Amino acid sequence: MERGPAIFAGVVFVLFGGVLLVWTASQVRHRRPVAQGVSPVASAAVATVAAVLALLLGAWCLTRA
Repeated sequence: MERGPAIFAGVVFVLFGGVLLVWTASQVRHRRPVAQGVSPVASAAVATVAAVLALLLGAWCLTRA
């Protein structure tokens, strides 16, 4: 009964983290701002950390399924 929600949550976190990581890398590569009104280095760092944490959380959820 608990496998379905764990798999769903894991897939959502992995997709979110992966897309956020790709989008952040694309913005940085084209020298576009990741967030308006914030230091480019700080915003890229925070977005990267959030993406990696989402990927780790998704992997953890999928290992619990």
